[in-house]
Amino acid sequence: MLEGATRGVSPLPSRRDLVLRDVDGPNAGVLAPARSRIGLLGGFQLEVEGRSVSPPVHVQRLLAFLALQGRRLQRAYVAGCLWLDLSQERANGCLRTTLWRMGRLHFTLVQASSTHLALDPSVVVDARELEVCADRALHAHAPPSADDIEQLARARELMPDWYDDWVLTERERIRQLRLLALEAASDKLIQSRRFADASITALAALETDPYRESACRLLIRSYVGTGNVAEALHQVSVFCARLQREGLSPSSHMQELVRRIA
Repeated sequence: MLEGATRGVSPLPSRRDLVLRDVDGPNAGVLAPARSRIGLLGGFQLEVEGRSVSPPVHVQRLLAFLALQGRRLQRAYVAGCLWLDLSQERANGCLRTTLWRMGRLHFTLVQASSTHLALDPSVVVDARELEVCADRALHAHAPPSADDIEQLARARELMPDWYDDWVLTERERIRQLRLLALEAASDKLIQSRRFADASITALAALETDPYRESACRLLIRSYVGTGNVAEALHQVSVFCARLQREGLSPSSHMQELVRRIA
């Protein structure tokens, strides 16, 4: 059970499920992990066997870092990235303390050896699920499924209250990947004449980036596809006014699209 942080939370799995799976020791590969899920979109969340868990912040940072990297990392690298302001020796000490505290949670989250760390493969990460969904939208020939549309449209920003450099980099990468996937999905849905779903994905892209003209053009095309020309022209007017307030003007692609509609 978590120290202090989980008072009032239902009991967690027994000690058969350990936080650190010792991949070097005599018990390597013996213990089965608990069903665990880490949420990073919209803020850090940890669920184990369906129960919400609130580990200390330094444990959250380690789990989030490993979850975003998605591969085995050297301990020294992890310590150096998470404790930038400390010497390597002190950073290594902080990492050891964090792993010790994590070891008191009694369920598998991290694979640890004397030299490397990695998130246990059994742990599901919502940001990774979003990436897989985005990859399907970008590269599959068929239009996206209803589940993929919902996942792309409803995805929230990666850990919006965290400001570590490694978080900022991943946040922008995932943001751009999602925008590209939403636009690819919208275009394929328009080609398949699924105009309502195309509007949903285009609107989600515009909500994320109100100045993204490529998303606005897809929204306009989806409205035209349903015969809502007036609404399409209204969207043109709203978008151009938004650009004008910033001293910008629509591209030739937008102007050509408006001419075709007219």
